[in-house]
Amino acid sequence: MALGCGGCGSTKMIGGVEYGTYGLINEDDKKNENVEYDVIWGNVILGAVFFETFVAPIYFFGFSMFKPVGPKDASEAKGQVRP
Repeated sequence: MALGCGGCGSTKMIGGVEYGTYGLINEDDKKNENVEYDVIWGNVILGAVFFETFVAPIYFFGFSMFKPVGPKDASEAKGQVRP
């Protein structure tokens, strides 16, 4: 129970603004296009281990699957080829 309640993701201050984790359910509300996010592998593993509980996977995959790591590099566009 303690493992299920203590997720591995945390908020991060970027440019004076605090950004939180998001998942597949609240992506539209929480994800910021100017912030780089990374997968929280601990939550993915916990969601898979506790898949029989139904509550743990909904929380981990739905609300806490990605964590903010920093601002996106604006100088590189998606698919850009470097010379």
